[in-house]
Amino acid sequence: MKLITLVSFLLIVVQSLDLMAADRPNIVWLTSEDNSVHYLDLYFKTGAPTPNIRKLAEHGLIFDHAFSNGPVCSVARTTLLTGAYGPRIGTQYHRRSKMVPMPGGGRMYPWYLRQAGYYTTNNSKTDYNAIVKEGWDESSPQATWRNRKSGQPFFHIQNAGITHEGQLHFTADEMESVANETSPDSVTPFPYHPDTPTFRYTQARYHDLQQKMDAYHGEYIQMLKDDGVLDDTFIFYYADHGGVLPRGKGYAYETGLHVPLVVYVPKNWAHLVDVGLGSRVQGFVSFVDFAPTLLNLAGVEVPAHMDGKPFLGEGVTMDEVNERDEAFGYADRFDEKYDLVRVFRKGKFTYHRNYQPFNFDGLWNEYRYRMLAYMEWWELFQSGKLNAVQRQFFEPRPAEALFDLEADPYEINNLADDPAYASAVHDMRQRLTQKVKSLNDLSMFPESVLWEDAFENPVEYGRKNSARIAGLVDIADLSLLKFGKARKGIREALNSMDPWARYWGLIVCSSFGKDAKAFYKKAQTIAAQDTENLVRVRAAEFLGLVGEEDPSPVIQEVLAHANNQVEAFLTLNSVVLLQDLKGWHFDIDPEIFPAQWRATERSDVNRRLGYLNP
Repeated sequence: MKLITLVSFLLIVVQSLDLMAADRPNIVWLTSEDNSVHYLDLYFKTGAPTPNIRKLAEHGLIFDHAFSNGPVCSVARTTLLTGAYGPRIGTQYHRRSKMVPMPGGGRMYPWYLRQAGYYTTNNSKTDYNAIVKEGWDESSPQATWRNRKSGQPFFHIQNAGITHEGQLHFTADEMESVANETSPDSVTPFPYHPDTPTFRYTQARYHDLQQKMDAYHGEYIQMLKDDGVLDDTFIFYYADHGGVLPRGKGYAYETGLHVPLVVYVPKNWAHLVDVGLGSRVQGFVSFVDFAPTLLNLAGVEVPAHMDGKPFLGEGVTMDEVNERDEAFGYADRFDEKYDLVRVFRKGKFTYHRNYQPFNFDGLWNEYRYRMLAYMEWWELFQSGKLNAVQRQFFEPRPAEALFDLEADPYEINNLADDPAYASAVHDMRQRLTQKVKSLNDLSMFPESVLWEDAFENPVEYGRKNSARIAGLVDIADLSLLKFGKARKGIREALNSMDPWARYWGLIVCSSFGKDAKAFYKKAQTIAAQDTENLVRVRAAEFLGLVGEEDPSPVIQEVLAHANNQVEAFLTLNSVVLLQDLKGWHFDIDPEIFPAQWRATERSDVNRRLGYLNP
């Protein structure tokens, strides 16, 4: 009897120990910042050598089509944390004007791992746009897996800031006095960059940083080996989004979204991967898929709030993964610079929807233009010394663009107006529009509206306004028609009782430019009389872009009576656009703004004022 009791007790103990390392793999994420596939020789022959990452690949998988959904830090990192699309859950702006709750009552992925017995550590970047609690056992520059209990499985992130954009904020004196290990003559400038000593030096320095990053992560790989846990540990190396030279980080191009991803497959868990080690995976994976994959590898059920799906682990076949050929990307605000771009990639084609095409890529961003290469590019444009491809960054864009990435990996030849690609454009347009509507994309409302009304529960706000959002998308898509076909819809939008229908109707007018001259008088009336500040701004912006009326008086009045800080810096974005693109003058007194809006030097209002009033 005692023997039976003892056996029963031992069975219970064994069952309760299913959380031990022998029963669940360890997982480590090694990340680099601001780093697209274009800078690694693992992907591009012109990239830098990364021998430690290459060695991981020899005992793992190279993913040829891995994408950050957003091209900038906090947006991308929050997508990783939540497994959810930013525009659906209100985390699409860098940086957040207000923290938002996790979607659907969910938790960040490390919380689920902790419930399964994992020791979870983050060294050490956070910078999330969502409110997170109870996830990490430790999140600090000292965090390490080595503090776990004996035998406890662990998840660890090691972030390398070595390749961050800020590492390229050197001075002209430094460029003269500090030589790179990589010769500037050995790098290949991107086709949209001017081939100057500044750009070559900057790219060569970044190649040096890549190699330093690789060595840094090599030390942590050796630590895992020294600790005797390498055979039980999946290691993901990936970049937190693209970058870092101009037109990379912050922009929804391949250089901003297409990231390296290498997964080391440990000896004791190779059965979770049904493809030969050293293989290159062609299937498309995105950051929304990373958390589901992590949980699946750990044997944890993927929660309902996550939009992605696993690409490794139990129940996943690589044949199915390799059939995946779609990715979705988004770019909204980066610090003080606003944009609204959605990207849909399928196979070799990528489709860009520029919802505000007049809001050109190179619009001033204070942090970005600390890089000498950025500043030189802007100055060369102003002096008329760029060719047609190099000028694109500083010119209004088309409302839609289609690129064949096999023929045009740097996305410089827009095929959207080529009759030979009409069916591809139509298909991709429909796919992107369906995606935007299905997500209840919150960016169809200005951020200030979300700040006031939605950020307490963004997902629920999107659900309640689903039909309204779809209607605003339809108004925005009038810019994809010929003006004659769009004219009736624009008129209805401008006469709508919904202020955000009027708002989008005016954005469409600006997209058409002088072709929309039939609406000049209506825009003048709206600019003078509308009850919504931002609708007045869009009307004045339209009239200013076409040269019909000085936008300054209306915009100055709006700024003096802005309802909140977010509304003010959205308006200031239009000011910079109108000044730099069309030469309109604005004399803005900083004292019209409440002191708390200018409390910190790096506030978005202050950054815009610093540029407008140097």
